[in-house]
Amino acid sequence: MSAPYPAGEGELPGRIMSGEMAEQPAVLRRILDQGIPAIRAVAAEIAARRPRFVLLTARGTSDNAALYAKYLIEITLGLPCGLASMSTTTAYGAKPDLKDVLVVTVSQSGGSPDLVASAKAAREAGAVTLAVTNNPDSPLVAVSEYHIDVLAGPEKALPATKTYTASLLSLYLFVVGLRGGDGAAAAILPELAEAILARGDEVKALASRYRFAERMVITSRGYGYPTAKEAALKLMETSYIPALSYSGADLLHGPLAMVDNISPVIAVVTDGRGGEALQPVLDRLRGRGADLFVVGPKAQVAAASAGFVLPTAGVAEEVQPILEILPLQMLAYEVTIARGQDPDAPRALAKVTETH
Repeated sequence: MSAPYPAGEGELPGRIMSGEMAEQPAVLRRILDQGIPAIRAVAAEIAARRPRFVLLTARGTSDNAALYAKYLIEITLGLPCGLASMSTTTAYGAKPDLKDVLVVTVSQSGGSPDLVASAKAAREAGAVTLAVTNNPDSPLVAVSEYHIDVLAGPEKALPATKTYTASLLSLYLFVVGLRGGDGAAAAILPELAEAILARGDEVKALASRYRFAERMVITSRGYGYPTAKEAALKLMETSYIPALSYSGADLLHGPLAMVDNISPVIAVVTDGRGGEALQPVLDRLRGRGADLFVVGPKAQVAAASAGFVLPTAGVAEEVQPILEILPLQMLAYEVTIARGQDPDAPRALAKVTETH
């Protein structure tokens, strides 16, 4: 077992990203120790207003965190929930009736103009607006009625790592808070995250398999699907490998035809109903001779070409995505380093994306 990823040592490529990945257990502890009272207070106020529908608004990594929240809201609260199409208001000027609708905008920086404009328009249309950000002084917070600070601290690397897991945990605590829950299932996460991040040598060895990959497919179902999408994004923005993410159900509806024994397939197998729903997809992938990499329980990893065993025994399915993404962040980092690139500074990207 290796030491955790170094906290920004020296001037090596990727030192900032590696340091921020290493911070994640501390960030999770900070949220659980310091963030819960404020999150519960916001949840209690919003619950009292009895929203009839939830809309989630985000871009990039935050969009994947929002998708995770969509699963949580629909499964645990039974509320209808959708992902907003911001251009309907920002580009087309539509004016939907959002009375009694909860609009949650997730944004690491809180500075993207389209997110700010969309949240402002939603509030003017009668919505209850909540900003979930890592920047309490951002323009997004200024135009929103409520705010949750994900307490991740400054994030300098262009690929978001600690703000993603911090957003997942904050959203989990908020959603369970809407029904009066205490979020106790999350208490074990910092310890498990620390153990996963200490397995850097294991991931580095796995990364050598994919150094020359020309394409990757990443799949999952249920709570694991946002993890698949976020892993694909991390691989694309750091290593520039085209990584296609699909729900396992969608993969069977056509894209399975492109799977062969050359292009790697990563399957995120949540320990629970999502993993059970993915099983027929895994069987089909094995039948096609796919180079299958599994992130999940030991039994599923043993039946794959390669994999990373997650410590999911006794961990509630709905919080497993906070652990699932960690080895995949590490994989993106290691593949990028192996390809001679710097994951701290992907080409053509900026920390705050100025979309309108």
